[in-house]
Amino acid sequence: MRRIAACAAAVALAVGFITVGSASAVGRPACGFTKTPDEPPARPVSMPRDPWLTKGKVKVRIKTSQGDLSVVLDRSKAPCTVHNFVHLADRGFYDRTDCHRLTAYPTLKVLQCGDPTGTSEGGPGYKFKDELPTDLKPAPNDPSGLRRVYERGFVAMANAGPDTNGSQFFLVQSDSSLKPNYTVFGTITAEGLGTLDKIAAGGIAGEDPLDGPPKVRAHLYRVQPC
Repeated sequence: MRRIAACAAAVALAVGFITVGSASAVGRPACGFTKTPDEPPARPVSMPRDPWLTKGKVKVRIKTSQGDLSVVLDRSKAPCTVHNFVHLADRGFYDRTDCHRLTAYPTLKVLQCGDPTGTSEGGPGYKFKDELPTDLKPAPNDPSGLRRVYERGFVAMANAGPDTNGSQFFLVQSDSSLKPNYTVFGTITAEGLGTLDKIAAGGIAGEDPLDGPPKVRAHLYRVQPC
């Protein structure tokens, strides 16, 4: 109980108000949680049911080897995705894992996490539907007009195509230009951005200086919803 109270206080400091646990049940969204037999879970974990909660914010304290990388998730933007993330975090799926990918392209600067195997191939053994953003700004200097700005501080789901969300997510370190094919479900706290900048500043390991594992190890000790 003390730990929950401490987390709630942290939310008040981070976002100026406390909404943890506040929500309204207005019918369960159909998330399309479906097992993926050809892609077994990287760690044993149950598949969530569709959520009742569709409003309210959830602070998630992510303790890493480089400092806290905490986020605030918004159910009103993506109730299925927030429910899934909290489900996995509550069951320790993300604990003791490494963020396996850092990018430094001019139009894509993100840190990708959520795969216990560290290979970009691991997931929870199921998939669910997209909850794609509709309010992103058009990306500047994009002749196609299809790309949008994923702003610094966004938390979004990685995927392998439409409706293939699982456990992997990415943290946007600098405004990035992408087609709006990735669910945005939260934002990084100010403290978390400092940690993300520290990891990004270390650069990328391997032969490709633009895409690969971060040189500064980003090990997730504990991912704890408040």
